[in-house]
Amino acid sequence: MLSRHAVSLALASALVVAGVASAHAGDGPDISKGNCDLMSFCVGVGTNGSNGGSDRGSGEGKQTSSGGKKPECTVRKADPQPPPGSLFYGGEGKIVYERTCGTGLTTFFAAAPGANVPAVDPAVLAQQAVDKMQLMGPDIASPRAAGKYAVGVPMWMWVNQSATTFGPNTASATADGVTVTATAKVSKIVWRTGDGAAVTCTGAGTAYKASDGMSESPTCGHVYTTTSAGAHGGKYGVTATSTWTIDWQVAGGGRETGQLAETRQSQMQVPIGELQVVR
Repeated sequence: MLSRHAVSLALASALVVAGVASAHAGDGPDISKGNCDLMSFCVGVGTNGSNGGSDRGSGEGKQTSSGGKKPECTVRKADPQPPPGSLFYGGEGKIVYERTCGTGLTTFFAAAPGANVPAVDPAVLAQQAVDKMQLMGPDIASPRAAGKYAVGVPMWMWVNQSATTFGPNTASATADGVTVTATAKVSKIVWRTGDGAAVTCTGAGTAYKASDGMSESPTCGHVYTTTSAGAHGGKYGVTATSTWTIDWQVAGGGRETGQLAETRQSQMQVPIGELQVVR
């Protein structure tokens, strides 16, 4: 049977730590007697597989004895510490501690004294910056719901460009002295034309001019081969899905960079008829 120490380490190794505790200049975490460090993720483990009466994941021990009094709690460094490569290894710059309250045992990770542990994840700040941008789906300029389109006649597809519908769009987010700046721009738009076709365009498309006549779009277009008479409401449902590529970087010359991708969608109903030959 595994010892209480081994069971607690196994549980600790399976947890994703919600936060990292700050440390004193000594060899122990900044933890008050009788409470887990609020920045750590703790799980209570009792002897013989019992819970020990703790609140899991609360970050605050609430074990009580049968008399209803809160028992005395002690914290000590696990000895020996799990070595690198071990199943129980907490990671570089982290030390495994044990907190005992009566018969209950809690195991948690904390930063080693003097360890250089990032206070905030830049990728999280990058996502916060993206949320500020309020990115939207394509602002479809063509086709138009009120337009007149026919089988065999090239349809030109393009979108209006703005910061929120096409980019570029830039925003920043800051926490704990770290600032991340992100820039987003649409890298492609996939048009599903409602007749089973899908057209991928790497730009905003080209606006049609009367002088273009019956020519096909040089950048983004589609030619229908069947009418929309049999479609729901007599119109094809056109969907334009844009992919936003977002590059981010830690401000102030930081080396940390990354890239995110998000999609947004717009829809439109388009009637496709037949050309009438006048005799």
